[in-house]
This record gives sequence, C-alpha cells and structure tokens, in this order.
Amino acid sequence: MPQSIVVMGVSGAGKSSVGQALAAQLGTSFIDGDTLHPEANVRKMASGVPLTDDDRWPWLHLVGTKLATSSHSGTIVACSALKRSYRDAIRTAAPDTTFILLKADRPALQDRLTQRPGHFMPASLLTSQLETLEELQDDESGLMIQSTGGIETTVERIRKLLEHAAAD
Repeated sequence: MPQSIVVMGVSGAGKSSVGQALAAQLGTSFIDGDTLHPEANVRKMASGVPLTDDDRWPWLHLVGTKLATSSHSGTIVACSALKRSYRDAIRTAAPDTTFILLKADRPALQDRLTQRPGHFMPASLLTSQLETLEELQDDESGLMIQSTGGIETTVERIRKLLEHAAAD
C-alpha cells in the first residue's frame, strides 16, 4: 500500500475525518493540512477571502516535505490539493504520493459545512473551491470516491480500492 497519501477535496468533503480514520486503520500517522497553514492564511480564509496561489505555494511545499519525511509506516495528510499544479508541487517533494479525491454533491457539502462550528473555513468559500477543483487526471496516481454513507463506509471503499491498485 502507498506510504504517502493525500486525502483531498473541497471543504466539507470529509478530508480530515476520513483521513484520520484511514490512518488509524492502516497504522500510519495523520496530519491535518489545515494545521500547516501559516496564521496569515488562516486569517484570510476566516475572513471569507480565498487564498491565492502565492498564499498556497509555501503551504503546499510544507505538505510535500511532511510526506517526504514520513515515518516508515507512512503518512496521510488531509489537504485540499484542488489544482493539478498544487498536486504537482506536493509530488515535487514526495513523488510517490497517492491522492484520494473525496467527492460529494453541493447540498451535502453545504450541509456538512453548516454543521461544523468553530472551523475557520466559512461555507461562503465553497463556491470558489468548487470552481477551482481540477479532478485527478489519468496520469496521476490516485482515485476518486464518493464520500457518502458515512466515514467508515468511505474508508472501507478506499481500502478496497487501494488494495486492488496494489495488487495490479
């Protein structure tokens, strides 16, 4: 199974919850990519202003570095990684990273965001994230999965797909 995994998607897709549960099942470490943002990025997002690419590059470099220096058991990072160029930046530091894109329909995402009190990412930024999202391309190591049916169901789907990919 891959040692470095990024659980990705827009806000509300379940990156942190699924990533934590997957890491526990696989016996790997977990890092919530939100904790790696500099304070200036957090303040910007909390005020409802989308980050620019210039805001993201140092953060994406840090995500890649954390994956590249992971322990022998591997690391799972929850990180939006919305654009191909962002994933490429992570792969520059950690080339063997597998990306798992969690997908959900807009009403489900909106519902999840409104039920998440205290998070710095406001629901108002969902539209800009959906507009920015570039799905995984055929030449990228990864998979896309619907994050519906609960965390455990989603994790089980991911595990089966990762096991199938490892067998190929």
